[in-house]
Amino acid sequence: MNTPLPPVDKRLSGIVPRLRERLREDGARPRIGRVRRVVGVVIHAAVDEVRLGEICDLVDPKTGRRAKAEVVGFSDEEAVLVPLGDLTGLSSLTEVVPTGKDLQIPVGPGLLGRVISALGEPLDNRPWPPEGIAGSYPVHAYPPPPLSRVLISEPIQLGVRALDGFLTCARGQRMGIFGEPGVGKSVLLADIVRGTDADVAVVALVGERGREVREFVERQLSSEGRARTVIVAATSDRPAIERVKAAYVATTIAEYFRDHGKHVLLAMDNITRFARAQREIGLASGEPPTRRGFPSSLFAALPRLLERSGPGEHGSITGLYSVLTEGDGTLDPVAEELQALLDGHTFLSTDLARRDHFPAIDVLRSRSRLMESVVPPAHRAAAGKLRALMARHADIELLLRVGEYEKGADPLADEAIRKIDRINDFLRQVPGTRVTLAQTQNQMQEIADG
Repeated sequence: MNTPLPPVDKRLSGIVPRLRERLREDGARPRIGRVRRVVGVVIHAAVDEVRLGEICDLVDPKTGRRAKAEVVGFSDEEAVLVPLGDLTGLSSLTEVVPTGKDLQIPVGPGLLGRVISALGEPLDNRPWPPEGIAGSYPVHAYPPPPLSRVLISEPIQLGVRALDGFLTCARGQRMGIFGEPGVGKSVLLADIVRGTDADVAVVALVGERGREVREFVERQLSSEGRARTVIVAATSDRPAIERVKAAYVATTIAEYFRDHGKHVLLAMDNITRFARAQREIGLASGEPPTRRGFPSSLFAALPRLLERSGPGEHGSITGLYSVLTEGDGTLDPVAEELQALLDGHTFLSTDLARRDHFPAIDVLRSRSRLMESVVPPAHRAAAGKLRALMARHADIELLLRVGEYEKGADPLADEAIRKIDRINDFLRQVPGTRVTLAQTQNQMQEIADG
């Protein structure tokens, strides 16, 4: 005789709790995808519910190797990821585990005097994390709203006579240092970091040679300069994503100090290698090339990065970005784009470098757009007069070389000939020497009046 079945409602009352428990377990279980293919420097993975900029863990079930990757795009229902590190050891069995988080970096006064990587890891063999870490900041952030920025009204001392005298930089200004390889961009930036009166300096070494990082830290920076400097380094052998992140991480650290009322000097050496790394990622992920092979995403990324520096509600970030150029830079789309985005341009001359004239700043080609707003009238008048003398001497230089110039024919030319050696001595400066803004102004006035 068959046993009668229990009522339907009693059966459901026993099943429903078990179903709810199973759903809770599945909801807590991480979504796991799988690597489908690796093309160049990017990974294509089948993984659901990830977003652009999200960090994923790459876990190989056989070797146990773990790495991180960032989602940079989507293609044919697959996520495109760029690993934050080396690809070696990954396989078709590698699992992709979304974390639900963007890349964040530890920030705080404890970073002063430290050298870190683009992933926020120590490179100086000192204890980590350091004391004084106040929390973390997201690497990708929005610039301050335009109307929340304080008006720029005062100069910042850079410690280099040619800059402070003729190309005076304002607190919160963004200046580009343009030049071909070998004209002294890195040395000039080191002198600026050493000679500035900013409260904090943040230096991004993007795509530099490995030996240059230690030389910059131990030879080109003084002990006083190191104590108030944070260095973010991603050498040329590191993956493209790390070279890109180095620029963002340095900007993020500068933003932390600016938000706490500090005047920050952000020096990036150099932004051209940031652009090349961005091109490498963009082309590998399937973007079509545009000007000189650069994808269109680069020309959207540059203003987003540069606009994060500048004045804030309390402190400021003064950005100095060195730019590699080819020839005069007129055919370089990165240099051309940066000239349109920045508030001033300092051009370094190969001709001056060949004459052993350092820093090799071509004063007549260079310009600070905010100098007129932050210097006193006497400084402005002296700089204008010396510029006029330099320009006049350049006009008659050929006549002087061939002996065709007649003294007395042009009073301005005569004064230029008489003062050009003093002007050149003023523009030359031994690396490592520091000159205050007041000293620079006094020396300029003496030459102009003498």
